This record gives sequence, C-alpha cells and structure tokens, in this order.
Amino acid sequence: MRKNKIVLLSALVACALLAGCNDEKKDSVTIEFMHSSVEQERQAVIGKLIERFEQENPGITVKQVPEEDAYNTKVTTLARSGALPEIIEISHDYAKVMDKEQLLDREAIEGVITTLGDSAFYDGVLRIVRTEDAKAWTGVPISAWIQGIWYKKSALANAGLQPPRDWDSLLAAAGALNDPAHKKYGIALPTAESVMTEQAFSQFALSNNANVFDASGSVTIDTPQMAQALTFYQALAKDTMPGSNNVMEIKDAFMNGAAPMAIYSTYILPAVYSEGDPQDLGFVVPNQKSPAVYGMITSLTLTAGQTEAETDAAKKFVVFMEQAQNAADWVLMSPGAALPVIRAVSDTPSYKDNPVIKAFGELPAQLIAQYPNVQVFGSVGDKNFTRMGDITGSGALNAMVNNVTVGNKDVNATLAQSQTRIAELAAQ
Repeated sequence: MRKNKIVLLSALVACALLAGCNDEKKDSVTIEFMHSSVEQERQAVIGKLIERFEQENPGITVKQVPEEDAYNTKVTTLARSGALPEIIEISHDYAKVMDKEQLLDREAIEGVITTLGDSAFYDGVLRIVRTEDAKAWTGVPISAWIQGIWYKKSALANAGLQPPRDWDSLLAAAGALNDPAHKKYGIALPTAESVMTEQAFSQFALSNNANVFDASGSVTIDTPQMAQALTFYQALAKDTMPGSNNVMEIKDAFMNGAAPMAIYSTYILPAVYSEGDPQDLGFVVPNQKSPAVYGMITSLTLTAGQTEAETDAAKKFVVFMEQAQNAADWVLMSPGAALPVIRAVSDTPSYKDNPVIKAFGELPAQLIAQYPNVQVFGSVGDKNFTRMGDITGSGALNAMVNNVTVGNKDVNATLAQSQTRIAELAAQ
C-alpha cells in the first residue's frame, strides 16, 4: 500500500512539474526582428541590445533576421507566405508601400509613439512617417540621414566664393569652379537613372513648391514650378562630370578633388573623417522659395497579423530600442552617417564622445537642426501619399531627370510625357 502511495505521489509531482513547464512555455514568446545590418560587427551590436532586452524581459526571445539583398522584395515574399517578422527596420519610402498593402499594425505603432511621447523626437521627424490620411504613423523613427550640398571650404575660399545659399549663387559657383579641360568640375551631381537622382532633384523642386501631388492627390508633374526646377537642374548638370553619375562617381569626384561641391547624403562623413579634413567640410541646402532638405527616416515598424502576445512583445522591444543609450548604440553603428532622431541620444556620453562626432565639431548638430526643413516628394502637409512608393519604385522620376541632363531632351516635352506616365501609375 505504501508503495502505491509513493508511486501516486511521484506521479502528482511529475504532473505538477509538467504543468509548470507548460505554463512557462505559455508565458514565453519568440519574435523576429528583420534588419539590413548584415555586417558581423553590426550584428554583434544588435545582439548585445537584444541580450540586454531579454535580460530585462524574461520570457521574450528576439531572433535577428538580417537581410541585405532585395530587402523590400524579401518583405513582400515573407508577407505572402504569412511569415512576416513582427518587427522590421524600414525606410519611410517603403513603409508607404507596406501601409498600402495593409501590412502594418497602425494601432501598435501608435501605442509605441504614445508611450514615448511626441516630444521625444526632434521636430519634423514624425511628420515624415505620417500615413496618407494623417491619422497614424508607418513606423517608429530610430535614425535618419539627410542630403544636401557638401563643399570644401578651402576650395571656395581660394576661388573667392561664398558658400551658395540659393539657386543663382549655386549655379554661379559651379560655373566658376568648372574646368572640364583639366577634368575639374563645378559640382558632382546625380544624373543617372537611379533613386539618388530622384532624391537630389526633389530638393530643388520642393524648394520651388513643385511636388508630385497636390493636397487633393492629383498628379502635378507638368507645372511651371516643376519646369523651373528641371530647367535649373539641367543647367547645373552642365557643370558636372560627363555621363550618368551615380553614388560612386559622385563620392569619388568629391573625395579625390575633381569636384569641390557635391550632392550627397550624410554618408559622406565617414569618408571625409578617414580620408579628408573634417574641419574643411561645409553643408548647405538648396533654397529658392523655401529651404528643402531630402531626408530618409529609418523606422522600426510593427507588422499586422501577429498574435496579441507577439505584438505586445514587439512593442516592448521597440520601446526599449528607442531609449537614449540603446538608440545611441544603433546610430553609432554608422557614426556621422546616421543621425539621431531621438533628442536624448545627442546628450549621451557615447554619442558626444564618439571620435567621428567630435571631429566634425558643430556640424552634426547643424545637420540635426535641418529636420524641420526635410521635404519629400508625395508629402503634402501632414499627408504622405502611399502611391509615392510605387512611383519611386517605377524609376519614372529619375528617368525624367536623366532625359534632360544626360539625354539633353526638351524640358517641357519631357514633363508632359512624365505627367502622363506618372498619372497612369498613380491610378493603379
């Protein structure tokens, strides 16, 4: 009899232990974080962030999903197979496409931004990630880069030139510095059929109040304001290197001294830090009727179709990533190139004392101060038209610019053709 009691007691203990294990499994959740950092050193940084998060949040496991090639295509493929990661690092451009396809959890994103508070972000940042109806956001911003005109202070000073402040002074400076006979050019300007060309041209167009859409969503390519901007860009291209210039040609020309001015993103800073003189670098933005800076906001977005437990865990992870030191660790994977969008990051010792940030003195703060001037095609007031993502993906705008610069086509005829093509795309 005693033996039977022992067996029964052992069975009850085993059952209790098993139930405890089941409860533990029930309370634990695994989520995936898809990002574009495929380099081992960056994955190590993200790994440490995840490790800290998991220590603070027992029961939540975060799995890295690094992707680089065909990143946006991979997102689409995963969505179709029902295997979309709970958290995705995404540009504000492609976030519009994801929102259009209803792949985003707007409510979860809003919950994170509400938790952090609007004031946690620099002015102008959240505006760029607004949805088309201006009622929600497409992601939680974590970093950004901006683009404008970089110049070598010494080169302009030696030529007796002041830094250009508007279209006329920029065109005059580029013309004065241009010496193609000696393979010296006034400015390194994007002209290839690439997204960089669209981004560069957008700054001039938007500074002249020319946009792809108006407030009602009508396509506004063939307008006097757009014609003025495209005519100017065509004239400026006469002072750049021949042929179709893209990222590498522009960076090389600026770094090797072939062009003392260039339109490029903040990703020029690491190259200048390692190969040039950080104190000789200046930055201005095109200004006609208003200043216009092209900027790319990187967000951590939360995807739709997840379980309640997965969404709750994902929200906790994004809130964690947006905390000052954690966001600083993220930004400093590309010091100088990636700019903080969370105000508190700039006050962290790791950011302030970073050798790249210190080398450029006041420049990083001056770049951050440009956020209110960030303008992008397809953004009108608080509206960000989702169709803009498809238009950028089509290459219609960079082909338009390439036609008048490299192809030397007529501006008005090119605009008329582009109006028709983009209106067709917008109607799809």
